[in-house]
Amino acid sequence: MKKNRAFLKWAGGKYPLLDDIQKHLPPGECLVEPFVGAGSVFLNTDYSRYILADINSDLIDLYNIVKQRTDEYVDEARKLFTPENNNQDVYYQYRAEFNQSQDKFRRALLFLYLNRHGYNGLCRYNLRGQFNVPFGRYKRPYFPQAELYHFAEKAQNAEFHCLSYEECMAHADVNSVVYCDPPYAPLSATANFTAYHTNSFSPAEQERLAEMAEKLVSKRIPVLISNHDTPDTREWYKAAAQFQVKVRRSISSNGGTRKKVDELLALYLP
Repeated sequence: MKKNRAFLKWAGGKYPLLDDIQKHLPPGECLVEPFVGAGSVFLNTDYSRYILADINSDLIDLYNIVKQRTDEYVDEARKLFTPENNNQDVYYQYRAEFNQSQDKFRRALLFLYLNRHGYNGLCRYNLRGQFNVPFGRYKRPYFPQAELYHFAEKAQNAEFHCLSYEECMAHADVNSVVYCDPPYAPLSATANFTAYHTNSFSPAEQERLAEMAEKLVSKRIPVLISNHDTPDTREWYKAAAQFQVKVRRSISSNGGTRKKVDELLALYLP
């Protein structure tokens, strides 16, 4: 089966893990994702409905606009992908405009431009909530037209919400399956680069997520969680069936530095 790529580049995107995730995701009517990110799992599964959430309001606004105003969005976004705009000075002008703009449609256009022209497709904000990823220096940034149209078509059966993971998980009922892809637990104390958004995900939050998974499974709602395979995650998810997955993962543009890091899928089955 052909895999569908997300239209955004995303640190920690689930594209490399899709086969393993699909294998362990239980059947159900509705897939609930509290950490939708770039949406690779949503784009490559076949549930009749989706409830997709993220704490990043820029991301959710973008998804709702792509869903509701697809042609207009694609036409306008394409105009930003020109050789003249693939330039450091222009990039920083657009980044400044994005950080000042209150217009959701304009912000959604600039979000895609910044994602595809910024360094390694990172999505990072400073403590004032300003997007602060530097210019990426790509020869020819790719305009993801086919991916945008595929996303928009699939999104007709999805609802997108800007919610915390707790609020999102509260939407799950007995017809749901929940897939959680939280910011990953650090592999070491110094490796904590998971602060994609202004609020980083602490060990206490990781533990709370595991507790919520146990609550849902006691209500007959299955939950699958992905994370790094560490002694901490093994302990947090001790009530789940645990599957180790070997994956090549890196957001580095230098292929030689990609190391294999083991990941863990934790499945809570009623």
